[in-house]
Amino acid sequence: MNSGILVTALVFWAAAWFANNRLARLQLAGGPAAQTVNLLIPTLFGVTLIVLWEGITVGFNIPSVLLPSPSMIWERITSSVDILWADFYQTFMKAVLAGYAMGCASGFVAAIIVDRVPFLRKGLLPIGNLVAALPVIGIAPIMVMWFGFDWHSKAAVVVVMTFFPMLVNTVAGLGASGAMERDLMRTHASNYWQTLMKLRIPAAMPFIFNALKINSTLALIGAIVAEFFGTPIVGMGFRISTEVGRMNIDMVWAEIFVAALAGSLSYGLLALLERAVTFWHPSYRS
Repeated sequence: MNSGILVTALVFWAAAWFANNRLARLQLAGGPAAQTVNLLIPTLFGVTLIVLWEGITVGFNIPSVLLPSPSMIWERITSSVDILWADFYQTFMKAVLAGYAMGCASGFVAAIIVDRVPFLRKGLLPIGNLVAALPVIGIAPIMVMWFGFDWHSKAAVVVVMTFFPMLVNTVAGLGASGAMERDLMRTHASNYWQTLMKLRIPAAMPFIFNALKINSTLALIGAIVAEFFGTPIVGMGFRISTEVGRMNIDMVWAEIFVAALAGSLSYGLLALLERAVTFWHPSYRS
């Protein structure tokens, strides 16, 4: 047991806890100072978790096969950049992006059709809810058999996982515009498509972006899990399943880090885009 590292980690945790408490109590009216504090609090909290993780794993000499330390994981990341990049390109740049684009686009178009044809709302949406509840571990082997072992089958899994969240959220968003606004459009002799483009789709944007953000994480999870059931000798899911069998848990955590970083950046970019598009929404008014 390395008590020095453990004590250092605990002291850092206590100091960070005190600092975060003081920062959270600050009453700032806004501006750059408030934005800096809002970024500093989660950053300090995340660093504290990593320091505690390092202190516990090194201080108690926990075997790396159970839980490697952050320093060991970082060393693996820096020494395996080429492998991690190849896996990331195969999984994210091919399967995730292609499946995400096709799934979200087709879900949006299907929502417009469902909104235009009333009986589909009662017929298609219940089926959509049923398919959305299907486990990815059951869909993935079927898609691998249908589309082969390359990234196309993983993209197909992503399409299935992202289609129905977009469909359900868009249909709900198209009904979010108020009756008064729709009546106003009718008094100006607006037809269905004019009302749709100028009123209902803009009003549905918060719902659409909600689906896009949800799908940004679902797509990555679906592609990684699908790679467990058959893939070329590259890919994040393939690497995780292979390295677990070899007891190289630090490599597994390195892949998890890359996946978490990609998912977080994707979600953050979509949140920034949402703020730019839906600046009129009450939640963004200062």
